[in-house]
Amino acid sequence: MINRLTLMALGGAFFLGGCAHEAEVAPATIVEAEAPEAPEPVTEAYTVRLFGADIGEMTAVTTGPGIKVDYEYRNNGRGPTMAETILLGEDGLPVSWTVDGNTTFGNKVTETFALDDGTARWVDTTGPGMADADEAKIYIAQNASPYALAVYAHALMADDDQTLAAYPAGALHLEALEDVTVEGGPEPIGTTAYALTGESLDPTYFLMDADDAFFAVISPRFLVIRKGYEGAEAQLTNLATRLASERYETIQTRTAHNYGTPVRIADVRIFDPVKKALTGPVSVLVEGTTIKAIEAANVSHPDETVIDGNGGTLIPGLTDMHGHVGQDDALLNIAAGVTLIRDMGNDNAKLAELIGKIDDGTLAGPRIVKNGFIEGKSPFNSNNGMLVSSKEEAVAAVDWYADQGDYFQIKIYNSINPDWVPAMVAEARKRGLGVTGHVPAFTNANTMIEAGYDEMTHINQVMLGWVLEPTEDTRTLLRLTALQRLPKVNLDSPQVQHTLDLMVENNVAIDPTYEIHEALLLSRNGELQAGVVDYIDHMPVGEQRDARAAWSNIETPEDDAAYAGAFDQITGTLKRMKDRGIFILMGTDMGGAFTLHRELELYQNVGFTPAEILARATQEAADYVKLGDEVGSITPGKKADFFLVPGNPVEDLKAIKTIKLVSKDGTIYFPTEIYPYFGIEPFTEIPDVMAPASAN
Repeated sequence: MINRLTLMALGGAFFLGGCAHEAEVAPATIVEAEAPEAPEPVTEAYTVRLFGADIGEMTAVTTGPGIKVDYEYRNNGRGPTMAETILLGEDGLPVSWTVDGNTTFGNKVTETFALDDGTARWVDTTGPGMADADEAKIYIAQNASPYALAVYAHALMADDDQTLAAYPAGALHLEALEDVTVEGGPEPIGTTAYALTGESLDPTYFLMDADDAFFAVISPRFLVIRKGYEGAEAQLTNLATRLASERYETIQTRTAHNYGTPVRIADVRIFDPVKKALTGPVSVLVEGTTIKAIEAANVSHPDETVIDGNGGTLIPGLTDMHGHVGQDDALLNIAAGVTLIRDMGNDNAKLAELIGKIDDGTLAGPRIVKNGFIEGKSPFNSNNGMLVSSKEEAVAAVDWYADQGDYFQIKIYNSINPDWVPAMVAEARKRGLGVTGHVPAFTNANTMIEAGYDEMTHINQVMLGWVLEPTEDTRTLLRLTALQRLPKVNLDSPQVQHTLDLMVENNVAIDPTYEIHEALLLSRNGELQAGVVDYIDHMPVGEQRDARAAWSNIETPEDDAAYAGAFDQITGTLKRMKDRGIFILMGTDMGGAFTLHRELELYQNVGFTPAEILARATQEAADYVKLGDEVGSITPGKKADFFLVPGNPVEDLKAIKTIKLVSKDGTIYFPTEIYPYFGIEPFTEIPDVMAPASAN
């Protein structure tokens, strides 16, 4: 919903007069009377900004009780286009709401809501729903524009405890946080910052002015702000960062356990990623940030805090090899046992700030290995990392990342001129940086492999070279929609084998992001996505609705078959890559956490065993990013990064989805304590913790 604006895209337009579910009303008796004077329309205009660039607009026109909203933005060659209609009742609650348009990846939206004769009816991507309207409730539009916050805010401000039950489920709550004088416009303007909670995992932060008019929705990266105040971007993204930081710092204070004694995890079996097997029953002793010893299962000493593993399995912390990390997902990754992430491109300053807070213990989060994102300026560019306009600037960007001393690779993106790539690769080699990335527009994977890539990012980037014409532009959504052509490809053809030969000969790895392709190609409106089946019932209502929404525009049986067939072709290609010995990295590009569990699970389709998957996601991933001497296995002398599950993941990989304890640098977290802060129903009991005998 609103607080997922940088990932999903939602929006609106206007139709005054109800929606498809409104009941027919008998014609009224005509009485000649002077028509009341129509209220004057009030227009509000907003700019959508991301990383300092204007990427779209939102306009809201209010005429009496009706509101029309048009919302559109484009980043990285894609984005939503929405037309939204809201009609308010006398109590300020919506009596009808329609949303039409398409989401970021093209799924068409036709959403309706109406109150009629004591019944609420709606249709969203999950299908139709209805409920008795026997109390004051507010509809949460699944595909609402940011202007929906104004509707929610006005309704909640009028409520005694600023909380309203909601359709289709749950409740919304509004909290005033602080007064903010916004600079950067024609004149300073007084606003109040609010947090909206109840629909999603995290609060949505937004501003209303002194007249209770909507002013901005804010996040650390993404901003929708009243026109004329674009100069306030830094002030407001910093405000959003601080508000989120304060929330996560509070959660960290309440859920991070540093016992001040050695900690023993007793009665566990350890997954050994070298032997790809479990040990017998043992205990693991942690002192400070480090694994001190592995000893007999029930050994303990009077000065130790002992946590009962109850015969479960201790697994080295998992690695997401394709992340774009922010505060919002750092803690949830820890709760999911993800203690290492390779960040594939970010706002460089904000990422450095986040890493500093994680390192000093202010925030919980994984270790982060940084890649330097380099993109060419174009009408379709991604607003991330460093944007360049020439080969000289591109090479200078490589040098900048190398000069920082803490970047692992450069990542080349869609709008880079392919002719610049050999020089970029040569400079990266000279400066000790690896090279990965997308295939820039108007070239193909073969050319990039020959230019010197160490690794290819996203399996579609490799496979598009088999179906696209040289003039087709992959800076647009075509790089996803063209996957419909994949079922026509013979995966054993010379064309395909040549690409795989090049990868083998040049020792080129692949970061397929398998799960995001499953979501893109197999999600269907009204059907629960396969990747969320094991946990979705524990999630907030907004997450549950999104889990039943398609990503792509699938209108016909032919579309359905083409997309499903494309996913089969991806699986077939990955099988061939595995068989050829091409090194496969396991990462999500979807925030990690629960989605990394699904990413790993999918590789069983390719022929990996659960033990091979766990080894790849732990020690082998750590080795790849040159941290294998510090993390990746539960070994004395290494960092205490691991997690505890009750089951046996070597027999059934699903066991990694039920986590009782996580250790990051020796700090202990119990996910059951963390999840309620995100509206998630916990999955396990907290293990028994016994204080040192000397403390009794």
